[in-house]
Amino acid sequence: MNAVPFDQNNYRMTQILKKVSKKLHQKNLLLVSAESCTGGLLAKQITDLSGSSAIFDRGFITYSNDSKQDMLKVQKNTIDGYGAVSEAVVLEMAQGALNHSNANISVAISGVAGPDGGTKEKPVGMVCFGFQQKGKSPISITKIFNGDRDKIRNSAVEYALQEIDRIIDQK
Repeated sequence: MNAVPFDQNNYRMTQILKKVSKKLHQKNLLLVSAESCTGGLLAKQITDLSGSSAIFDRGFITYSNDSKQDMLKVQKNTIDGYGAVSEAVVLEMAQGALNHSNANISVAISGVAGPDGGTKEKPVGMVCFGFQQKGKSPISITKIFNGDRDKIRNSAVEYALQEIDRIIDQK
C-alpha cells in the first residue's frame, strides 16, 4: 500500500479555511468575493466546506474589464488610469461586491498569474487585494508571489484568507 505524501500547502489552506469559517460562524458574518486572476478559486475553497452557506453570500468572477464595470461598477476611468491589476481597481471591486450582496465583508483579488502578461511595472506574481467591511474604510494590499500559475493563484487565495482572518479579529 502506497502512502499519500503530505502536502504542506494543502494542509495550510485547510487550516486557515477552518479557522476563518469558524470565526465567520461565531460572529455571524457573511463574506463575498470578487475575483479576477483567481477565477473563483477562493469561492470554491470556501464552498467546499460544509455549512458554508451560512458564511458565504456569493462570489463574483470578474475576469474581464467589462465584467468588473458591469457587475461591480468599477469605473472605466479607474481601469484606464491604473490598469485592472491595481489597488485602485480592487478597492472599487471590493466596494462593488459589498454593495451588490448581503455580506458584511468583501475581498477582491486581481493580479498577473502568468506565465504571460507580466511587465516591468506589473510582473508575473503581482496580486492586488482589496478588503471592505460594512461601515469601515477599505484597505488594499499588493503582494508578489513566486511560482507557476497554480502556485501564484493558490498563494493569493491563502493570503486573502489570512487577511480575512485578521480583519475578523479586528471587528
